[in-house]
Amino acid sequence: MKTSNYLACPECDLLVRCGSAAVGEKEHCPRCHYLLHRPRAQSVVRTFALSLTGLCLLLPANLLPIVGVKILGTSHDGTLLSGVMTLFNEGMWGVAILVLLSSILFPMLSIVLSLLISGHLYFNRPNRYLSEWLRTLQHIDEWAMLEVYLLGIIVACVKLASMAELKFGLGLTAFVLLLLVTVTLASNFDSTLFWQQIERLNTDEKK
Repeated sequence: MKTSNYLACPECDLLVRCGSAAVGEKEHCPRCHYLLHRPRAQSVVRTFALSLTGLCLLLPANLLPIVGVKILGTSHDGTLLSGVMTLFNEGMWGVAILVLLSSILFPMLSIVLSLLISGHLYFNRPNRYLSEWLRTLQHIDEWAMLEVYLLGIIVACVKLASMAELKFGLGLTAFVLLLLVTVTLASNFDSTLFWQQIERLNTDEKK
């Protein structure tokens, strides 16, 4: 919870004045020593650039073939979407919905929201939805699990390698790059700074 320059500790709920740490330093809760803030250098600019990169990788990662499987002369190319559809067709609705949300929809929404928020802050454009976008982004980030899906791809490829001929497509390259971008995006995202910038924009708009 963020209120002006104060931050409520997620562990003990102590209201702490935050925002005085420099880049490379850490701010801890004085009561329970929970890490409250670790400032990132040029967080808004880096988030904006990484979000643009991730947006460009979304379509090829989701639509291009990830792995091609050839068994007994029959070839089949698999994409993220085709994997979800296969799960639906097999009657595994729960797993299909979970894969759809965690590997496609939530990562896509996370990148789009990051782009919208950082873009408005970078160009100093106030928007009444900025606070809602940032709250939504912080809630869905923990559900975007591209690394889990990549681990599933690796396990499947290891099991299929002995019985089929595998061909890795451009979709896999785009997917790995997208995973790297999202991890780098998360590590450069300074939520405390973003809240401060949003509050500054809202204050300037009211003047």
